[in-house]
Formats: sequence, C-alpha cells, structure tokens
Amino acid sequence: MKAAVYRAYGPPDVLQIEEVEKPAPTDDEVLVRVRASSVNPAEWYAMTGLPLARIGGGFSKPKENRLGVDYAGVVEAVGKNVTHFKPGDEVFGARSGALAEYVCVKNHVYPKPANVTYEQAGSVGIAAMTALQGLCEHGGLQAGQKVLINGASGGVGTFAVQIAKALGAEVTAVCSAGNVELIRSLGADHVIDYAKEDFTRNGKRYDLFLHNAGHQSWREYRRVLNPDSRFVLVGAPKGNRLLGPVGFMLKLKIGSLGASQKMIFYIAKFKREDFLLLSEMMQRGQVKPVVERAYPLNQISDAMRHLGTGHAKGKIVVTMG
Repeated sequence: MKAAVYRAYGPPDVLQIEEVEKPAPTDDEVLVRVRASSVNPAEWYAMTGLPLARIGGGFSKPKENRLGVDYAGVVEAVGKNVTHFKPGDEVFGARSGALAEYVCVKNHVYPKPANVTYEQAGSVGIAAMTALQGLCEHGGLQAGQKVLINGASGGVGTFAVQIAKALGAEVTAVCSAGNVELIRSLGADHVIDYAKEDFTRNGKRYDLFLHNAGHQSWREYRRVLNPDSRFVLVGAPKGNRLLGPVGFMLKLKIGSLGASQKMIFYIAKFKREDFLLLSEMMQRGQVKPVVERAYPLNQISDAMRHLGTGHAKGKIVVTMG
C-alpha cells in the first residue's frame, strides 16, 4: 500500500510516498481502507523536527517515519473478536500513521455519521477533540457564558465556534476580514475583524477565552477577562527554531502568575465519550467540519506546505482515492 513517509527532519519536501506493507488486523482490530485523512500542527512539528519535539521521537532522525492521525474510511476486514463492525461499514476516528491507504485500529474507530462526507469525517480527530476539551474539560464551559475564540477560522477554531454555540454559549469570534462571513455562517454571535478592531481594547469581557492565534501579551489579554475567567491556550505563534511555540506559552504563563484568572495549556487526549459526543453533534447538524481544500496523497508535501502558511480556513484534507 502507499503511505506518507519521512526519514529525516525538514520542510515538506522530506515527505515521500512509498510502498509499505499492508497491515493485517489482529483479533481485536479493524482494518480500514482510508478514504481521507488530514494534516495538523502536530504533524508539522513532528516533520520539521522542533528540538523539543525530538525528545522521545529521535534526535538525529525520526524513530517513527509515518505521519497522520485523523482518518475516515471503510472497514475492509475485522479480527475474530470484533463484533461491532463488519466489512463495508463507514467509519472514522484516530490512529497513528493515518496518512496511508490502510490502517488497523483497535480503540478509536466509530461509525461515520451519514450526513458528513469522508473528507469532513477525516478532518475531525485532533482539531475537534482539541476544541471540545479546551472548551469543556479545561474551560469549564457552561450555557449562557460569554466565550471569546481568537483565531476562529482555523481547524480548531471552526470546530470551537460550532461546539460552543451547540452548548449554549454566546460566542465572539476573532478572525481576518476574508473569513468573517464564514465564521458568521457557523453561528458566531459576534465576529471581530482583528485588522479593524483591537478586541483587547473594546471594553468587553468574557468568561472563557480560547486562544488559537495571536501574539499579544498577558497584560493585553487580561483586559478582556472577567475576574474568574479561564484563558485556554490552544495555539501559539511558531516562535524561534529552538523553542517554537513554547516560548510564547511560557511568557503567558509567567505573565499570569498571581492573576485571579486561570491560564491553562493542555494537549488533547482521545476519549471515546468525546468522539461519541462529536458524532452526535454532527448527526444533529450542530457541527459541520469545514474543509478548505483536499489534496491527493501524492501531493502531501503541498498539503503540509499550505498548513505551514498558517492561513488555512478550517481543515486541510488528504484523500487516498
């Protein structure tokens, strides 16, 4: 089968499409023919070899040479102990090495909602899980709260706007002028074009701030926070070659010391209950994944290059044909 492989750290050109052995499911696994996957900042940092990302992942070259986590596709075979899926079932979920024609999955495989495409379902995993857990588990979101989502037009942001609205929040979204109508169509109550308005100086305050983009200081961000607000950091500027986004995170963390507001950084974890909730939201039409563009697998370098610009609208998907 074909798979995206990288054997050295570097820019998107290090990615190659190679023939690798097709996996065979164990007794407890499902073999999925992948129809679509997607790219995320996690793949970018793994590929480029950010020094901090090399800890445990190989200092001089990657220990694991496969990329991808999100997937959607069709069950081709099942292990003898699998009773909840059968060949032909449409599924989605998360599994390492998903930028390939096949994956074997044991844990995170779920029925694909019929009202979303493979491309949409293949974009859900990391971004939607990050948005949901940032808002609920770490942000403590409650119906009626005022939520600010900075960087609302990216992969996590487009999911966050819809999830927050589905859970009863009043959503204010910050994005560029070219994305205002998109974000408004996703249900945001208020949309701010950051080039026209400095949201840190308009006098409005929020109960929860989900940060996906931007480079302001804690002092500036604190102006928009209620005394008991939560500031949840999801995304950050790429920063320098040594620390990447970690430098910005540390500055905010240090700046927030002693503040009544709680500053939180986390890495999302795949949880069955969260996947099931997201699936229900998609089935009800409350969440519809936003896909800007789909690239075929043989153009994976172009897909990663586009991701690296930092200006994607929603998710960038990779299709397997």
